[in-house]
Amino acid sequence: MRTVVFGATGPTGRQVTEQALAAGHEVVAVTRRPGAVAPRPGLTVVTADALDADAVDRAVAGSDAVLASLGVPLSPRPITVYSRGNATIVAAMHRHGVKRLVTVSSSVLDPRWRPTGEFFFNTVMDPLVNRRFGRTAHEDMRRMEAVVRDSGLDWTIARPSGLFDHHSVTRYRAAEDVADGLFTARSDLAASMVAQLTDDRFVRRAMAVITTDVRPRILGLLWREVVAKKK
Repeated sequence: MRTVVFGATGPTGRQVTEQALAAGHEVVAVTRRPGAVAPRPGLTVVTADALDADAVDRAVAGSDAVLASLGVPLSPRPITVYSRGNATIVAAMHRHGVKRLVTVSSSVLDPRWRPTGEFFFNTVMDPLVNRRFGRTAHEDMRRMEAVVRDSGLDWTIARPSGLFDHHSVTRYRAAEDVADGLFTARSDLAASMVAQLTDDRFVRRAMAVITTDVRPRILGLLWREVVAKKK
């Protein structure tokens, strides 16, 4: 299957690209930094910005599916890359008759997401980091989800919890809309996205993905994902 990966050089996109290749798919890696992708059999690298309609159109042409892992660091400034990027991708998919889309959002968007036994996170970190500091990003993800849901495509919205790096895929759990868990390894998020290329269980549904076998330290995760990424 010829699969286009947007955000291919991001921390999740790299995992998606590697796992899609390992699963035997032909991958078109779309990135603004082509030098960050090592050439190999089955991989085509396309230099493009997800907001550039012409470049996105060229990348999507001739493909069978799109996996989008667009993202930017949390910031109080206005953010539009999620909604505008996915709108551009959706338009290109319609022009070329490509139906399957899997795109990354966040568990924060489901009001029922309150991880069991996570008192400090639920009462301190979530209101401070997600609802205040990350408000603009999550507002744009909400706009993005509306664009995708209204697209008429065979979409899946992947909703991870707190993302962290892990060296391998674990026995992650996937559930419709929301799952009871605080963390998601990027390796597991990527695995769940690649699995949707041959699985219709979450077509036109939101898919929450959580990792239970391993757990990062929450303060270290906060430093790496919020503070250090701003530098």
